[in-house]
Amino acid sequence: MAARPGVFIRVAAIAAALAVLPADRATAGPPFQTDDPEPVPYQHFEFYTLSTGAAISGDTAGVGPAWEFNYGLVPNGQVHIIAPLAFDNPAGGRSQFGYGDTELGFKYRFIDEDKNGSRPMIGVYPLVELPTGNESLGLGAGNMRAYFPLWIQKSFGDWTTYGGGGYWVNQGDDTANRNYWFFGWLLQKQVTKQLAIGGEIFHQTATVAFGATNPIYTQPTTGFNIGAIYDFDDDHHLLVSVGTGLQNASTTNVFSWYLAYQITGAGAFMGGNGPGFLPSQH
Repeated sequence: MAARPGVFIRVAAIAAALAVLPADRATAGPPFQTDDPEPVPYQHFEFYTLSTGAAISGDTAGVGPAWEFNYGLVPNGQVHIIAPLAFDNPAGGRSQFGYGDTELGFKYRFIDEDKNGSRPMIGVYPLVELPTGNESLGLGAGNMRAYFPLWIQKSFGDWTTYGGGGYWVNQGDDTANRNYWFFGWLLQKQVTKQLAIGGEIFHQTATVAFGATNPIYTQPTTGFNIGAIYDFDDDHHLLVSVGTGLQNASTTNVFSWYLAYQITGAGAFMGGNGPGFLPSQH
């Protein structure tokens, strides 16, 4: 049982990396851990139904179903929330299922890309994870966590590359927790009008202080994912990725996945187009 919170911390890092895609076309962010600086357009929204998680030696944990909502509240800025149901399936132990940690965030783009020049798009995306999941059941980290990343993106025709990273504040009542870094970079190609394929590599430093618990939970992790985004039309999208660890894989990431169905559209809470949400205008 003592190992479960450590397992969830690694899986929660996947959930913390969930971000958004432009509402007019799914080109960045999910299904990858590496995020992008591009917010949802003003008064547009994204809604995901998703599952993501990871398997290590002796345990599989993640969230699913989970629901993510992003809304362009101001020009160049979006609000973000993930409400997950979490699960933990330890080998030889009792499986657990229940509400997980809630994620809140705000993405802001402060430099736009010069599509005809060399200037990239740059933005920030601070996130806060509220300890709403049950730590003793392996469904939550047990303390509030916050992430402060910087993301950069540049496109070249059908190719898009983006990446960056930042600092996780992870210190709660458990003194074994430690703050840590996450970095990632991705290359993606728009293969057809409807299909984009990409790959990423990422690195995360240890989330638990060395010597404070079982040594296998003090290890950093490096891994990669390959993924695809398929646009059924302007408003309906399928996102999928799979990956594995390159460093300490047996204890950090034997296999990981992300699967989501995304709906995008336009609308305003009050004023503009009126209350409520509307389908995208084609």
